[in-house]
Formats: sequence, C-alpha cells, structure tokens
Amino acid sequence: MTTTTARTVQHQIQTYTDDPATELSEMATRLTRFSELGIPMQGQQVLDDIATDMAERTGFLYGMVNAFSDEQTFLGLHNPPRDAGYPIVGRSMNRGHGYCPEVVQRKRGLPLPDVAASPRFQSNHVVDAIGIQSYFGSPIIDEATGLVLLTVCVIDPEPRTLQDAARVQTIVRGAVRAAADVVKIPTPAR
Repeated sequence: MTTTTARTVQHQIQTYTDDPATELSEMATRLTRFSELGIPMQGQQVLDDIATDMAERTGFLYGMVNAFSDEQTFLGLHNPPRDAGYPIVGRSMNRGHGYCPEVVQRKRGLPLPDVAASPRFQSNHVVDAIGIQSYFGSPIIDEATGLVLLTVCVIDPEPRTLQDAARVQTIVRGAVRAAADVVKIPTPAR
C-alpha cells in the first residue's frame, strides 16, 4: 500500500486505535492473510451455524464470527427471530463500533456480563442502537502473523450474572476453536 493510498484509506475508515498507521498496516496484513487462507469476506453458512450454536447454548439473542478489514464483516451471524421485536443485525458494521475492536487490540477475550457495570464500556454505538447489556468475545489469533484475524462473540440485551460468566466464556472459547478449524487459521498452541 502506497503512502498516498494509506492516507486516503485512513481518511475513509474510522480507526479504533490511537495509532492509525499501525492499524492500517495490520489491516493490510489481515487482508493478505484472508486471501492466502481463502477466507471470503462474506457470510458463510458453516460459520452461521457456529454462531447459532453458540447463541443457543449461551441463551444469547445474537452470535457472530467477525472479520476485520475496512469494516467489520460478520462471516457467521445469528439474529433473533424477525418477529421477536429485537433489531436485526446486518452482515457488516463500522470497524470502530461494538466491543470486538477492543478484543482485536488486547488480543484476548473480553467478558462483559453486565455492560452497565463498567463505565468504560457502558456506552458505545452498539449499546445505544441495539440495547446490548452483555457481551462475551474472544479472538482468533493467526500463528503466522500474531494478529487477530477474527473475533467470535455473543451479545444480548439482558445482563448476566458473574456466576454465569465462566459458563458463557467457555462456550465462546469452544466456538473460537470450531471457527478457527473451519476457516483453517493456524493458531498458537495454548
């Protein structure tokens, strides 16, 4: 990516770090890895199935397998039934919205059983637009680059108890392993 192109792209996308140059470099590396691994930036039924299984097992309304490029793309997506009265999420979202950008930055899971209990996370675009009160997300880290290529998460309009947090996070971690296996991302040994 040339400097001129990087500057143009930087002005077209909202960054989620204080270091846009590094973020743009990481985005270029992610796009290259997606191409090398044959991961298309579109919904995939097998990842939808993983998102649905994770949402159903946790009792959450929404489940996602999320890729980060110039926007967040939900390669796997589970929404509540259309007639349930909850917002329906589309396949993409601004890359700075939600909690998954935090998972990408920290390169580790983020359990938020009660979003309102954390001043840092109690308000953002997703909370305000959809009414999310609980979030559990974990990264899929590419062994070759050390970058988070995907995040896996569940979100819900109801807060969860601290006692339930370990159960939910265990299910999300299982979905991380399943999604990494499906898209064939080599991950570091844990």
